[in-house]
Amino acid sequence: MSDIKRYQVNEDNAWSEMVEAGDFVFLNFCAGNVGQPVEAQVHGAIDCMESNLKKLELTLDNVVKVTVLLRDAWNIPIMEMVFKERFASNYPARKTIQTEFAHCGGADGLHVQIDAIAYRK
Repeated sequence: MSDIKRYQVNEDNAWSEMVEAGDFVFLNFCAGNVGQPVEAQVHGAIDCMESNLKKLELTLDNVVKVTVLLRDAWNIPIMEMVFKERFASNYPARKTIQTEFAHCGGADGLHVQIDAIAYRK
């Protein structure tokens, strides 16, 4: 287990924000700009992802898979527009799921969360 490293461990809720296992990095709960429009929240989630990756000397180019959680599936075109800008044709495999974020700020709160898997080249 020495080659598995856990970062930003949340003991209260029993999870790690980022786990490095061999050549793979798993990122959870990438979110940002909560309370702002969906486009800004997608940018905020990617900013969070980028910031965490940078700590391990990785970039968005290393991201191979994302799971996007959206409050409203009708916002997929907005998310895709931001992905086109931010990933610049190096698109990761993607799964998009509609879900509720009942505990995160009500109707004007969290609308986007992204989990990701990155590969160290």
